Amino acid sequence: MAGQVLDIDQLLTIMTKQEASDLHLKPTRPPLLRLNGKLLPLKTDPLTIEDMQRVVDKVLKKDTQRERLEKHMAVDVGYGVPGVARFRGNLYSQRGNLAAVFRRVPFQVKSLEELDLPLVLGEFCKLHQGLVLVTGPTGSGKSTTLAAIIKWIVANRPVHVITIEDPMEFLFADNVASISQRELGTDTMSYAEALKNSLRQDPDVIMVGEMRDPETIQTVITAAETGHLVFSTLHTNNSTQTIDRVLDSFPPEQQGQVRSQLSLVLRAVVSMKLVQRGDGEGRVAALEIMRNSPKIAEMIEKGDTTHLHDELEASVGYYRMQSMNHSLMALLVHGTITYEEAMEASTDPEDLSLKLRKMFPNLEMEGGSDVPDSDFAEIQELQQFRKLYEEQELKTKDQLAEKDEVIRGLEQTIAGRDQRIQEMDARLDEARQEHDKMRGDYQRLQEEAQQKMNKLMERIKELNQRISGDGGGSSSSSVSGKTGIFR
Repeated sequence: MAGQVLDIDQLLTIMTKQEASDLHLKPTRPPLLRLNGKLLPLKTDPLTIEDMQRVVDKVLKKDTQRERLEKHMAVDVGYGVPGVARFRGNLYSQRGNLAAVFRRVPFQVKSLEELDLPLVLGEFCKLHQGLVLVTGPTGSGKSTTLAAIIKWIVANRPVHVITIEDPMEFLFADNVASISQRELGTDTMSYAEALKNSLRQDPDVIMVGEMRDPETIQTVITAAETGHLVFSTLHTNNSTQTIDRVLDSFPPEQQGQVRSQLSLVLRAVVSMKLVQRGDGEGRVAALEIMRNSPKIAEMIEKGDTTHLHDELEASVGYYRMQSMNHSLMALLVHGTITYEEAMEASTDPEDLSLKLRKMFPNLEMEGGSDVPDSDFAEIQELQQFRKLYEEQELKTKDQLAEKDEVIRGLEQTIAGRDQRIQEMDARLDEARQEHDKMRGDYQRLQEEAQQKMNKLMERIKELNQRISGDGGGSSSSSVSGKTGIFR
């Protein structure tokens, strides 16, 4: 490439082919590509002031953009190369000369699953109102994550989505949802104005590229209060910084009211950071996730932001929150990143090391694990299941021992009962024999008595006959007037 004069489209095409995230241009040195987080120069001649002017002439196609560059010494611009990709550019002045940085925005928007983000982010797509903030330094994946969320909403919910961006990055087409994308400088003059107008455009979901000033922040909060689902970004590193940044944007006399509003409308803060993969194949996102649980809302309302991190780490199981160290642990356990990268990315390496020694004692020495891929909430859930299983196993053993004792007691009771039954059977046999004997004696006595009665009756009958026969010829019997045996 040495000796060749390259225009901006050629540079952006090379950038896309090499899958670089950013292209840096300034006079006196070759173009720089950011590959996997590192700036590497192209093997070409250094750029000249004339090269940079050609870039400006080709990229800035509107007079308003040129005026902004002259007035503010910097301008944001969206630029596309047909068949290649879209790019978000910033042209600015440095040392009196023009320079530029272009961020590659793929045509194809990746889904949450393709980005391998925690499952809890999918729940934010289904919210009907409230405020979700995605935060992190420049180049941490905020826009890509928001685009994945908007993609899911457009594909699955019959709603009206309005995006307000500077400049417009990802392009969306109507699907189940209807989407309106507005760009600063082209479709609107400011975030605050576009937000105020959007509330009269029957929106269900609003995505604001960045909350830059108190007016925009207040309008975002108001939009969330009035029943809309609002997504936006801030350049902060964690949830505590995010809440403090929002509150510090307002004068002290308004902060109490803003705290109260924020505690009601905030649904989640997702803080992102990109970490180099262990295999060198690009970078992966580590995320801190804070959800607005009742305790979190109470802390925000009272201004007790110093304890937000402790409450966040204590709410992994039920609310599926996680700290940045939790996310790094999950990536490290899966083997996605190395131990060294985890320690370098952590804002509190000592805490991360302590957590690793406590939960995965062999991990620090080995630098990896065969535990399946998952976010930290799933890892903790698996550990809780294992703990519950072990506790249940011990409890079951104790219960089985108690049941065995009960069974032995029942067997003894049954054996004693069987013995008593046998004794009762023997007594019944004796009673039956006695009964049979008594029945035989009774029948014999009855027969003897009947025989005696029969004999007696025969004797009476015989005597009656005799008496009746003697009285036929005797006069004395007629005198007395008595007959039979009573004469």
